[in-house]
Amino acid sequence: MRRAVVVLALTAAAVAADPAQADVTAVAADPAQADVTAVAADPAQADVITLKGAPAAGPAKYDKVFVERFGPRKAERVLVLVPGFYGGAGDFSLVGRDIVRRVKGLQVWAVDRRSQALEDTSGFDTGDPAAAQAYYLGGGGFTPLQGADFPFVREWGLSVALRDLRRVVVRARRGDRSVILGGHSLGASTAAAYAAWDFGGRPGHRDIDGLVLIDGGAMGTFGTSSPETVENELVQLDEGDPFADLLGVGAPWAGGILAGLGGLYARELPDERSTFGDSPLLPPALRAPVPVTNAAQLGYALDRDTVPVNLRLLAVNAGGLAPAGDPRPWQDDGVTSIARLARLLARSPVNATEWYFPARLRLDLQAASRLRRDAVSRRLGLRTWHRRTIDIPLYAFQTDLTDGGVLRGARRLVERSDIPRGSLYRSDATSHLDPLTAMPRRNPFLRTVVRFLRRLT
Repeated sequence: MRRAVVVLALTAAAVAADPAQADVTAVAADPAQADVTAVAADPAQADVITLKGAPAAGPAKYDKVFVERFGPRKAERVLVLVPGFYGGAGDFSLVGRDIVRRVKGLQVWAVDRRSQALEDTSGFDTGDPAAAQAYYLGGGGFTPLQGADFPFVREWGLSVALRDLRRVVVRARRGDRSVILGGHSLGASTAAAYAAWDFGGRPGHRDIDGLVLIDGGAMGTFGTSSPETVENELVQLDEGDPFADLLGVGAPWAGGILAGLGGLYARELPDERSTFGDSPLLPPALRAPVPVTNAAQLGYALDRDTVPVNLRLLAVNAGGLAPAGDPRPWQDDGVTSIARLARLLARSPVNATEWYFPARLRLDLQAASRLRRDAVSRRLGLRTWHRRTIDIPLYAFQTDLTDGGVLRGARRLVERSDIPRGSLYRSDATSHLDPLTAMPRRNPFLRTVVRFLRRLT
């Protein structure tokens, strides 16, 4: 089948003056049972539903997933979005609203994986950053989970995640609605794996009408795994913590809590001198070198010019520290404002992070990258057998993270499948989280994905 590939190149030079005005160059049975709360009248508002998940290792009480929905209740189409590594449904709380305001007859469903049920977010309930810090870091009652008490999480890999996700997709299809499946980062890799997955003889792509890959994907986007690498990682998983440790501080939950606290301080007390940066859990590389405001501390920790290389998954293009001031404020001259970033990170209980991310899921997603039967996929029981028959439109957006990996992977997927159209875009002026956090007028992802979604009508 003839395939068209459209590439939008938004170079750093073109976006420097105004990122919104860049030059454009062409380059089955329902298994889900839900407790449903009515969607609010305002299409930008949200509701949350809980769906029964697939049977999996561990107590049955964890067999559930959570979905935050944006958009009109009678929408004819649903865009289901999956968060990435260490990400939660709250990642889409800004851009989900932005999308439904611009695409008529569309809902956005943001998915929280089953591991979100392990979190204790009660410390954020009051919205008081000092009280939250005391609860989590000051002996105020928070008890971190110990991986040794949750050995069954070692079985929460890609098979479990996709069987859970299929419950969401099938629920979204009720009423003969069309479903577009997408995700951010490893969530995009999850969406691509879903399209190629074999669900009891039925290819996953038959359940969906399009793919939206936001700075992630398959076919080598984030590299591939050799049989030797897989065996080594399985040994480490068997002997180590079942939860991934983003910050490498021996506390898997720390990254999520620190992000929430940083966002809460910047949202509630943006101009006050930051004391949060003194937390012993905060890696020294994330601390501003001079006294700063709470907004500036958050900006310094996550802006792409100052974030540590190993944490580029958290980067935004947000600006920089002001040249003077005591405490030093932040200058918003990037595509993401600190106010928007703080709003996203401070959300609770539908938050933007996943405190207890299953290490097996990351291992499986990396191993599934080729979307084919091979020694690695057989070793891990990955059913990515239907890549060649994927025949739905594809959208992919690339930031500055992967050095071209996102678009290379998307092109390979188009070339080695039956995808009729690939709409591929890049913006060197955006970093990994910017598609989810950028101000609408400066968000090339928002502008281009809206165009893609309207074209699918």
